[in-house]
Amino acid sequence: MDTILAPLYYLVSWIMIGWHWVFEQLIGISHDGVNWALAIIGLVVVIRILLIPLFVRQIKSQRKMQILQPQLRELQKKYKGDRERLQQEMMKLYKDTGTNPFSSCLPILLQAPFLFALFRVLDGVAKGHERGAFTSQPELFESAGHAQIFGARLADTFLGADSINTRIIAAVMVVLMCATQFITQRQIMRKNMPKEALEGPFAQQQKILLYVLPLVFAFSGVYFPLGTVLYWLTSNLWTMGQQLYVIRRMPAPGTEAEKAHQRRLEEKARKKGDPLPTPDIAQPVAEEPTEVVRRQPKKTTRSQRKKK
Repeated sequence: MDTILAPLYYLVSWIMIGWHWVFEQLIGISHDGVNWALAIIGLVVVIRILLIPLFVRQIKSQRKMQILQPQLRELQKKYKGDRERLQQEMMKLYKDTGTNPFSSCLPILLQAPFLFALFRVLDGVAKGHERGAFTSQPELFESAGHAQIFGARLADTFLGADSINTRIIAAVMVVLMCATQFITQRQIMRKNMPKEALEGPFAQQQKILLYVLPLVFAFSGVYFPLGTVLYWLTSNLWTMGQQLYVIRRMPAPGTEAEKAHQRRLEEKARKKGDPLPTPDIAQPVAEEPTEVVRRQPKKTTRSQRKKK
């Protein structure tokens, strides 16, 4: 496993070492614990900036899925007793409309290897096993091993900590990590999803995951080093900020967020004395008029008319 993930170990550790150098040498922060904590936050910033194109793709995919909800419900009614045919028709609908239902999972899936790589690097720091760029940086490896925030080592875990202080800090960070995950998803479901998307089996699954996932993360978090929990918490805060921006500036059609956005635009227009903006309503596509071909009567001769 370490052989396969070795390139990621080097990438993650070099980004952290680079940020550590920036905060220590350029900015002049002398506290090693603060520098390494900020280096982990810097790692989040680099990765999330690289994932912005995928985030835009995720938003577009979610909008398409919301538009397709009425058609999906019709398919569910039509093929209620035939799950295989239902899946075939749904895949055909996704293909015809250019929709990928799995695009919304891409940012999370692509972050997972980096999260695991950071976990292994920090786990190595705690146990004295050099991984990634730390193999050629013994001084920085030792510095990272002793780095602390609020008296707790970044390489320590909740279950492996010896001091009560470390466990308290770890517990608080895990709770914050789970809370930010829950709040972000709840905001999306309450404000940026139309009522139609909140009905049906898919919506029920989302509601279940809304409460189950934080519990899963809480269980996982007690095994992670504090540095990994800090990465996860920072990434959740980034996601929350992105979603708040989308909800406020680019709300999905037919949602509470869109109504609030429209009210803000109207209030802004009143203050400036401009005409009130009209909401973007999808207009039905007009059918092209069919061309009526008139059949001209054929000319007949006098002899032909006599025969009739």
